[in-house]
Amino acid sequence: MTDAFARIAAIGVVPVIAIDSVDHALPLADALLEAGLPTAEITFRTQAAVDVLARLRDKRPELLIGAGTLLSPAQVRQAVEAGAAYGLAPGYDPAVVDAARQSGLPFIPGVMTPSDITLAVARGCRLMKFFPATAAGGPSMLKNIAAPFAHLGLSFIPTGGVKMETIDDWLALPEIAAVGGTWIATTRQMHEGDWSGIRNRASAAIARVKELRG
Repeated sequence: MTDAFARIAAIGVVPVIAIDSVDHALPLADALLEAGLPTAEITFRTQAAVDVLARLRDKRPELLIGAGTLLSPAQVRQAVEAGAAYGLAPGYDPAVVDAARQSGLPFIPGVMTPSDITLAVARGCRLMKFFPATAAGGPSMLKNIAAPFAHLGLSFIPTGGVKMETIDDWLALPEIAAVGGTWIATTRQMHEGDWSGIRNRASAAIARVKELRG
């Protein structure tokens, strides 16, 4: 397990952030850091993503920043150049996995089926994003599709529909490294300047993870 993956597992929560303004980067980082949640997935769903990553790299190096929704080798290279510590995708694409490996970027592909997991394992992946977690069947579904691979020591980050109210159900599974979710900081909340709310939600999530994991 890479250092980045070990840190993610130790934290237990990965906020999934669609941020469309570079001006929001530092207030977001400060809210998360003050809450004791030192990581975030900055998705490539917005044009601001690369600049946000670079700003965080330069100004808040203590934040473990991931680049999400990486759908092409070109985006992998952009993420690396902007300072991402790890990358993620909603699905499995061998070209993207290979680009990440060649770039030295710890990478977490998305999976939803046993076939997806099989392909990712064959490419050397051991930490995967289960997406869309809730729509795909929730904790029960992941438990069942992961069972045949238990001897390989795989870990998962369920993302997509995960909420504060369902953290308990996900973390009950030994295969879960961390939960990922958008509820901590939405684009609208950032535009409204709800930094205290973001900090409070992040703090509550971290506190719950610590309580569940002892």
